[in-house]
Amino acid sequence: MKTSIATVSVSGNLREKLEAIAAAGFDGVEIFEQDFIADDRSPRDVGAMIRDHGLEVTLFQPFRDFEGLPEPLRAKAFDRARRKFDLMGELGTDLMLVCSSCHPEALGGIDRAADDFAELGAIAAAQGVRVGFEALAWGRHVNDHRDAWEIVRRADHPNIGLIVDSFHTLARRIDPDSLRRVPGDRIFFMQLADAPKIDMDLLYLSRHFRNMPGEGDLDVAGFTRAVMAAGYAGPVSLEIFNDQFRGGSPLRVARDGYRSLIALMDDVRRAEPEAHVVMPACPPRAGVEGVAFIEFASRGADAKALARLLETLGFARVGQHKSKRLTLWQQGDIRILINAEPGDLAASIYNAHGTSIYDIGLAVGSAADTTARAKALGADPFAQNLSPGQTAIPAIRGLGGSVLHFLDHSQALSDVWTAEFDAIVPATAGVGLTRIDHIAQTMTYDEMLSWSLFYTSLFAMSKAPVVDVTDPDGLVRSQALQTPERTFRITLNGAESHRTFAGAFLADSFGAPVQHVALATDDMLATARALAKAGFESLPMPQNYYADLESRFDIPAELMADLKRFNILYDADAQGVFLQLYSRPFAGGMFFEILQRQGGFDGYGAANAPFRIAAQKRLLRGKAVPRS
Repeated sequence: MKTSIATVSVSGNLREKLEAIAAAGFDGVEIFEQDFIADDRSPRDVGAMIRDHGLEVTLFQPFRDFEGLPEPLRAKAFDRARRKFDLMGELGTDLMLVCSSCHPEALGGIDRAADDFAELGAIAAAQGVRVGFEALAWGRHVNDHRDAWEIVRRADHPNIGLIVDSFHTLARRIDPDSLRRVPGDRIFFMQLADAPKIDMDLLYLSRHFRNMPGEGDLDVAGFTRAVMAAGYAGPVSLEIFNDQFRGGSPLRVARDGYRSLIALMDDVRRAEPEAHVVMPACPPRAGVEGVAFIEFASRGADAKALARLLETLGFARVGQHKSKRLTLWQQGDIRILINAEPGDLAASIYNAHGTSIYDIGLAVGSAADTTARAKALGADPFAQNLSPGQTAIPAIRGLGGSVLHFLDHSQALSDVWTAEFDAIVPATAGVGLTRIDHIAQTMTYDEMLSWSLFYTSLFAMSKAPVVDVTDPDGLVRSQALQTPERTFRITLNGAESHRTFAGAFLADSFGAPVQHVALATDDMLATARALAKAGFESLPMPQNYYADLESRFDIPAELMADLKRFNILYDADAQGVFLQLYSRPFAGGMFFEILQRQGGFDGYGAANAPFRIAAQKRLLRGKAVPRS
């Protein structure tokens, strides 16, 4: 089964689009007519250029305002069609999309439209091409694929078929299962697009806010299952109109599109085995058992300062790598590495970003299967020269050039800590920190959809709604992703301005991917007392914050006194209570969060974020965060 994408989906001129599409792994392209017209090559040369990139033209589109026209408009429409059929022959494609008419003079009537298509089918057959009819969600008379199919059925010509588009069906809330009753060989082409559920004019939503399958809220998988169950065997293709994508990296958008198609068709194959999805199989989404380690790149005085901070957080230096300048710190199930090896990837990361988290190790059921799925989805594998005795751990590239390593229960990977490190001291209870609750990654806003898709297509994770986090100097959009068992949580924070705390960190660190790590405790007050004894400096919170807490919550006086004393933030909902404590910013805006979830509280403290950010910016004012 061939993969395809419309040229309108990515930015650039036609050659740049084709280069990106081919590099992403697609088999073919839909030529959007505007992209072709804007190019200065002849149709024959454009076709040759496409084939030189290893691609085929799967569809020429769109042909607008054809059916139901009165004379002389009808005759002109047929003349236009003949010209486009000639053009298709030179391009090297045999299929054209006709979208339902929006012409103000178009006349309704199923039979009238069917007669037009029957006549067009005869012309198409004579020129060796086919025509597919698509119902636009805003079509003047035809805006439902069921009506479009009835027109095709009555036209009764082998060169006339149906083209279906997930957006047009799902945005109008039409049951996609009605497509199961259409003969598969009469569906000439399937286009796919997702979109957020926004109460908006459908034409405007379609032209500006479509996104890749899995990035929005539509049931694209259900739609695709229905089409495949009908017996469709043609290309699976993306048609995405999105302002953000038009201004983004062509290669990144194309890779996201390819990733979305592979993940989608794998889901369809598993849910609808009788549909005979002919695509290479890949392992299922990986379950994540937890964060096995996080690794800092650091050096010299910066590394010593980081080590001192870890000591005040209750971590013990439990191991020294046998052949590298790599130290292992541990508390509970939390492992933190500080890598100062001069010839390692860490050295180049440190040179580019300063002290930063560049490597995240995840405990998975099968490292081999996780890596195989990642590669099938288009992820870049990672490997570097191993030092003597070092274990080869499967890995891929992540956000901002970072690395994701996968560890499982195989002996080589589970024994890596004892095999590669000389023990220094045993791990201790420290201050009561037990595990990594979540990792917060910072990126530009236009990267959020891409990385949300990256994680949810590779791992068994769900998405929470995007939340607007108020910064004194702007907004940051945040989205949480988490596994069903909450064993792996990650928040994606999209910064639109360098004036926000997140944006300043991103700018000053030249794109370091992780801004903070949240560490869990089962007893916040005991941990806070132990932290104070260890010399930990918490983020100071203003008294105004606690006065507001007292007005909103019935908090016992003794607990309130402890919250103020230790700078603990508080939130609660019907499910439980949430306590947070923050380190002061270090390394240009990084920080640690300590938290306790009581009951079923499942959020991330969005209500406290504006006050936490303001406190952090006070400490960095005039240094790391630009002011107006």
